[in-house]
Amino acid sequence: MRSIFCVAVLAALTLVSCGEELDDYSIDAPADLQQRIDSIAAAKSASGGDTTFIDITTKVVGAEDNSSAWWSAHSDYFKVPANKRLVLEFVNHGKAEAVWNNWVLATASDPFGAEDYFEYFILRSDGAGWSFGHDGFDPNLVVTDRPADDAEFISVMQGASVTLVVDHSPTGNLFVTSKSVGTDGTEIVMTYNQPIGSVEDITAFLVVDGSHFEMEEAYLLPSAVTVLEDYAPISIAVNGAPASVELGNENFWGNAVATVTFEDGSSEEVDSVDLTFSVIPDMTTIGNKTVVVAYSKSKLGEYSQAATGYYKLDVTNSIVSIAANNIDYYYFGTDDVAFKPKGFVVTATYSDNSTSVLDNADVDFVYPGTVSPSVGTQTVDISYVGSSTTFNTTSTVTFVEGTSQVGASNLSTSWWGAHSADFTVASGMSKTFQLYCYSTDANNWNAPATILRRVSDAAQEFGVVRIDNFGWGSGYGAATTSHDWDFGTLASNISGSYIEITVTNNGDDTADIRYDVTHANGETHFQQYTGITVDSADLSCALTVDNCYLVLVN
Repeated sequence: MRSIFCVAVLAALTLVSCGEELDDYSIDAPADLQQRIDSIAAAKSASGGDTTFIDITTKVVGAEDNSSAWWSAHSDYFKVPANKRLVLEFVNHGKAEAVWNNWVLATASDPFGAEDYFEYFILRSDGAGWSFGHDGFDPNLVVTDRPADDAEFISVMQGASVTLVVDHSPTGNLFVTSKSVGTDGTEIVMTYNQPIGSVEDITAFLVVDGSHFEMEEAYLLPSAVTVLEDYAPISIAVNGAPASVELGNENFWGNAVATVTFEDGSSEEVDSVDLTFSVIPDMTTIGNKTVVVAYSKSKLGEYSQAATGYYKLDVTNSIVSIAANNIDYYYFGTDDVAFKPKGFVVTATYSDNSTSVLDNADVDFVYPGTVSPSVGTQTVDISYVGSSTTFNTTSTVTFVEGTSQVGASNLSTSWWGAHSADFTVASGMSKTFQLYCYSTDANNWNAPATILRRVSDAAQEFGVVRIDNFGWGSGYGAATTSHDWDFGTLASNISGSYIEITVTNNGDDTADIRYDVTHANGETHFQQYTGITVDSADLSCALTVDNCYLVLVN
């Protein structure tokens, strides 16, 4: 009975390997054995997921004594559709006389002998190859780590397990990768790629040359080559271009940066050499000029319909001198402070006695990056490079010590990380903070916020309001707001601003808060909150910061 059982199992496994149906057969064996065999058969013969297995008809290609001459025996012909990747797994044998006595891959339009047959390329395991009937084989594109010594290569290939991949990408290119693993574990990897100009099905097959192969597996996978979708440019923005250029200076681009936005919403900086200046300003006359730039490459670098942008600049008279104002810088304590040129106004005088203010981005302020402040003045060297002359002047920074500070001088204090003292605001009275704010200038809210809360219990807040028309809290919902901000320029102008914050207890269980702001450039703005619900008999106020610091002067 044991012998009979073994014969039954052997017969069933033989049928599986031949890919025949098993439904009419039963096996007197453990309950799950039939299930295991059915599972193996299904995996071998059916398509599952992304893998499509291919039945192999010719299991051994070529005479097993390696007597088959060149082109005398072929493997099965494997069709490879576009966007598919053929994987062949086999064992290589050769008569070990020459490097070409191993596997050879042929890629063609059809099986050999078909009426319209032609070859894309022939590729040998040693990296040699050629094309007949189709131009394009390029030996420079073969990359292999095969041993330089032919005898060593021949030895590794005897009995080597080979995985050969032919990827017919949807771009019309063929990508070939082979990995041969010798019986001693030595690996040889080779890659090759060639455009074939076709997305029609191709045929791939193995050819002998004093060699033979034991075919093990053949299957199709999706192509590993991703086709990137391309997008045309739709707009271009120019930042950092000079606001003015002195007459005689032809460089209207300066240190400008062009940023292109594409159809998919992505953006990237592009080199000025890839721009076309479709309107070039006349730099020989004084006045306001317009520069129009165009960019005509897609996201993948292909030529496409152009996107255009523009910027303006002034061509001015020749500069004869520059002068700068002096500024005050407020600090408290001994912490180093970062030097910023905000507040400096550099004025140029021209040959016709006219004047204009230079953009600080075009001016060089020679000063340490950080300064240990102390009461008194320090000198700043200032220079401006004109069309042919560099102009120099000096200015002074007068350090003025305040009465207290909220937040770290290195601008590292995050939201709610530091607070001023609490100040009681009696019914019918006001409290005014006079201060200078130094900020990262990153966001509109990197500035002082004002807190209204009880004197008797600081944890009970009536409201918190920021400089930029935003607030919250139990009493904030009843408030009305007003302001004159340009939110597009608020953040970049906060640092160096003088700010007065006035908190008024109206005596009727409401309070008002007003910010009066003077930027370093002299612009003035306000932010008003009216009618915040509070307890007029129990009201205090305090300030907090968010990546800024405050120097209180009164």
